[in-house]
Amino acid sequence: MKVAILDGYVDEPSCLGVPPYISPYPRYIYGMLKKLKLRPLYVTIDRLRGDYGLKRKLYDFDLLIVIAGMVVPGKYIGGKPLGLKELIGLFPAGRPANKVLVGPVVLEMSEKERRLLEDYVILEFPFESRLFEFLRSLLNFQTAKPLNMLNRNFLNEFSILGAEVVRQHPEFPFVICEIETYRGCYWRRCSFCIERIHGFPSQRDPEAVVLEIEALYRAGCRYFRLGNQTDFFTYLSDFTKEVPKPNPEAMRGFHRAIWKRCPRIRVLHMDNANPKTLVSWPKESSEVAKIIVTYQTPGNIAAMGLESADERVVKANDLAASPEDVMEAIKLVNAYGRQIGHNGMPCLLPGINFVIGLKGESKRTFEENYSFLESVLEKNLWLRRINIRQVKILSGTPMQAFGDRLLRKHRKEFKRFKEKVRENVDRELLRRIFPPGRKLTDVRCEYVEGNYTFGRQLATYPLLVAIKGNYPRNTFLDVRITDYGRRSVTAVKI
Repeated sequence: MKVAILDGYVDEPSCLGVPPYISPYPRYIYGMLKKLKLRPLYVTIDRLRGDYGLKRKLYDFDLLIVIAGMVVPGKYIGGKPLGLKELIGLFPAGRPANKVLVGPVVLEMSEKERRLLEDYVILEFPFESRLFEFLRSLLNFQTAKPLNMLNRNFLNEFSILGAEVVRQHPEFPFVICEIETYRGCYWRRCSFCIERIHGFPSQRDPEAVVLEIEALYRAGCRYFRLGNQTDFFTYLSDFTKEVPKPNPEAMRGFHRAIWKRCPRIRVLHMDNANPKTLVSWPKESSEVAKIIVTYQTPGNIAAMGLESADERVVKANDLAASPEDVMEAIKLVNAYGRQIGHNGMPCLLPGINFVIGLKGESKRTFEENYSFLESVLEKNLWLRRINIRQVKILSGTPMQAFGDRLLRKHRKEFKRFKEKVRENVDRELLRRIFPPGRKLTDVRCEYVEGNYTFGRQLATYPLLVAIKGNYPRNTFLDVRITDYGRRSVTAVKI
């Protein structure tokens, strides 16, 4: 049986899969198929677009599994995600014989789009257990022992079996493997966020996570992000508390085990941090911050959901943290993470997210958002990235009933706010964090425009660097910073 996995990429609040990232989903699916005695072909959507012969070859396959969905879309350098419009016309009816669609894309599909994709078996999200049962039924495969799919640990075997698929990624070995520690959110109240569909947090056993990283390491991977969770500070915590208490001792042991098994990792980063955790448990959170600085690599970012600095919006949308909470969390991370590491980057800095179009928003909201950022500058605190995005109305969230009327009403205010932040705040932060002459190491060249090569370090939310001169793709350079853009720096090779 000829089977293929088509990776159309994903971007979720707690999971990134656009190159150079590879999400856990293709690895899990590859592991499921391997468990069922199949060896699938893995293809990215970018490769498929550039190879018509490959696309025609897939027509004759027996099964195609498509992964897609951009819940928090952004601008991407490494790849162009597969959208619904492209997906609808991608393959003719009956070619391949069986097609399955999985991923967060199903959360934004209209009834009309579902009808246009009637040739696909569409599995609701989250899909992993549904997909395995579907595959087992399709192949009439009887496992010797039933799988316990009541928690995320049922994926542990698949994560290890599927590790080898990374070698089929067109960017390999320059691939950042997104690693899941748990799914779900202890708050589950924010009006716009889709993480609520994962329910109460279900943690993966730390030994299983280390074994997965080791399997990927043996396959040749050296770049990892402990991403696929809503709050890394609460991994290995007791989730019976309203706000879980971080567990520094367990986190220290977890990190030590990673380095003991995989001593030549080049990048080990994290993603999300809930400010509510940091302000509720400052002592324990400080200890975890120290562990992250000690055992993870420089250039790390703790992404935090501020969403809005307007208290009325916070209340109307049941957001987890107040603006005051977020400011205290920013201070805590700054206290331990500002020192400069071996690659020229601060060890650990906060990043914050704004979401525009939420319930209760007014023109005054944009003033309060900007005032919050001015306070960050006045207090001489550092932020490594500020995400400003418009809310995406998704089924299964309270915002579905409210709709996008405030997005439409405040379109001009959104553009004005974003422009002001990029010009006055982002550029100033870059000047403060990266003074002229700062050396950055291991900048990977990605593309050329005119007389400049644009590159980034392999990292979580990496800094874009414009390097004078033309250099081949995948050349790694050491550079010194000479000038500043809004969200990038200019540098020269040294």
